[in-house]
Amino acid sequence: MSQTHDKAQMRGWVRQDGRKGIRNVVAVAYLVECAHHVAREIAREDRSAAHVIGFPGCFPNAYAQKMMERLCTHPNVGAVLLVSLGCESFDRYQLARVVAESGRPVETLVIQNAGGTRATIASGRDWVRDRIAELADAPTVPMDVSELVVGTVCGGSDGTSGISGNPAAGIAFDRLVEAGATCIFEETGELIGCEDIMAARASTPELAVELRASISKAARYYATLGFGSFAAGNADGGLTTIEEKSLGAYMKSGQSLISGLIKPGDFPPRGGLYLMDVVPDGEVRFGFPNISDNAEIVEMMASGAHCTLFVTGRGSVVGSALAPVIKIAANPHMYRRLSEDMDINAGRVLEGTATLDEIGSEIFDHVVALACGAPSASESLGHQEFILTYKSFEPIGPACLPA
Repeated sequence: MSQTHDKAQMRGWVRQDGRKGIRNVVAVAYLVECAHHVAREIAREDRSAAHVIGFPGCFPNAYAQKMMERLCTHPNVGAVLLVSLGCESFDRYQLARVVAESGRPVETLVIQNAGGTRATIASGRDWVRDRIAELADAPTVPMDVSELVVGTVCGGSDGTSGISGNPAAGIAFDRLVEAGATCIFEETGELIGCEDIMAARASTPELAVELRASISKAARYYATLGFGSFAAGNADGGLTTIEEKSLGAYMKSGQSLISGLIKPGDFPPRGGLYLMDVVPDGEVRFGFPNISDNAEIVEMMASGAHCTLFVTGRGSVVGSALAPVIKIAANPHMYRRLSEDMDINAGRVLEGTATLDEIGSEIFDHVVALACGAPSASESLGHQEFILTYKSFEPIGPACLPA
């Protein structure tokens, strides 16, 4: 699947803020769990073009509000339907205002006012059907690799993850950064033990301090919970400690200079490599920082990620709403069992049939092909997982984004 990254090949949908999307979907967003079923039924008619996202909580949360505003104005989103029960505390008026100001069509359906389940579904389907038809005719413009924002996560890790899939993803990240793209890695709870080697890559001494502090915060958070980011499946797969798991997770960041530290919903100001701090600030209030890999994908999407590289050793079948996922198999035996769900077989490195550099180039080519319209495996299978829960963050300081 070798592709060049010729600007003429890659085209995107330009948004009012100048960003370009590699997809052009309708987001159907529920604003409380009570509206989830109705939103899902509205999108059911054309799930390839209408994606369901939402916030399940009834009570307001500044993090959730910011996340929903960022996601509903994601560059891959062309129109937004908000689905409200009517009595939840989520500020639907503010969200609709932000979407409208972004230049996207937006409509709000309130179930309590629209006649209930069937009536709201019928109205929502009519609106979504019309928007899909309009978006199908929307023009595209040239797009370059330097305009891409790419995230990376690893999940279902085993002993192969840190020696095949993650290092190969890191090589792809280095190539993307060299081409001017923006790359985001996270999982600060899975970087414990890597503070010093990561800080040595910081672009300034002040940023190095912030990077160390983010890992220390994660360690304190998990110590308070009495549970770290290390699952039984990791141990079954041959990993023995959080430090060992961290070293493997760290490898997917590559070797580029770290340009800054961001939190969910912050936009990196320019191309480069960024660490995302996903562990809430303040006292432990909300339980585990990321209850699934999809929560991490959502947070990177909120910071503009067009797509995500997902490295797995034991296997994972999830994808994502709004932004495609490229699944990288670290374990060759798992790849053979779950090949339909995988995009890249990095396990070939372990079998001696490919080098890390070759797999890294293959991942880079997949990113470009994805941006040119080719579907990922999870997209083809219809995966659109999404999860958003309560968190709380303080704004980043100036040291986090050096000039």
